[in-house]
Amino acid sequence: MTLLNFDYSLFQFINHLAAVYPSLNAVMRFFAQQGEYVFYAGIIFYWFTRKEQNRWMVIQSLTAACVALGISGLLGDFLYRDRPFVAHHVIQLIPHATNASFPSDHATGAFVIAASIWFCRKREGWAWLALALGVAFSRVWVGVHYPGDVLTGILLGVFTAKAIHIWLPKWRMGTRFLHQGMILYERLEQRILPLHRTRSNQQASVATREKQ
Repeated sequence: MTLLNFDYSLFQFINHLAAVYPSLNAVMRFFAQQGEYVFYAGIIFYWFTRKEQNRWMVIQSLTAACVALGISGLLGDFLYRDRPFVAHHVIQLIPHATNASFPSDHATGAFVIAASIWFCRKREGWAWLALALGVAFSRVWVGVHYPGDVLTGILLGVFTAKAIHIWLPKWRMGTRFLHQGMILYERLEQRILPLHRTRSNQQASVATREKQ
């Protein structure tokens, strides 16, 4: 059995679960279509906690997401693969354009954000990884991706998140620019959305910047 045949056989097994367990289809539709918005909401939430650590985590997450999705787009162009519903009879639970199936942008985006959070906040990160797994699995369940598409997206997201987590703090010019941008942004933010900050909090923020 070739790798592609195994991928299709595994797709058939997972996709057929939609007929075996129809009560779960609504949940899978939610993960497949709205799951990504939970990640958007999470990024916004962490940013507006106004904590130094959270904001740098968000910056790392968004940087990694841009890189990972850029690579995903290139892979989709050079290693084009039709969606399962184009070449086969499937149980398709959501509408989808007939564009590139490989790799899964949803799996890539979900895991790059979840892994970025996990590298910074282990306890909460597990919950985000579980949510990302739900998004990836649901894309096969609803019939719009092969397992190989989402597995590649998972690996791409995790490895990109790790690379950015290691590399970004070492990029002195970039971090210096980001620090200055953060200072200007926070001054503007403080004028628009005033937040009382104690002297000890201000000193802690300055100390964190100096260490980085």
